[in-house]
Amino acid sequence: MARRRRAEIRKLAPDLVYGDVVVSAFINKIMRDGKKNLAARIFYDACKLIQERTGQEPLKVFRQAVDNVKPRMEVRSRRVGGANYQVPVEVSPR
Repeated sequence: MARRRRAEIRKLAPDLVYGDVVVSAFINKIMRDGKKNLAARIFYDACKLIQERTGQEPLKVFRQAVDNVKPRMEVRSRRVGGANYQVPVEVSPR
């Protein structure tokens, strides 16, 4: 039995430029060795390039890219008789 309390799950603060939590999570994912400023600069420079080259809103392009890489199906194991089968199931949205 644990003697301490369970750690609270902290809510992610939105990023400063776009005010979006998904952008903040993406910046945290590309961060290495705790260098968040560098990761943010890489992301925002990429957004500037998207704006210059395509003329589209960078946040809209980013959201579309995230939607394109999300899995639509996953496989779950089902035991039928003595065998386990991998059955494809749609991923539920969070």
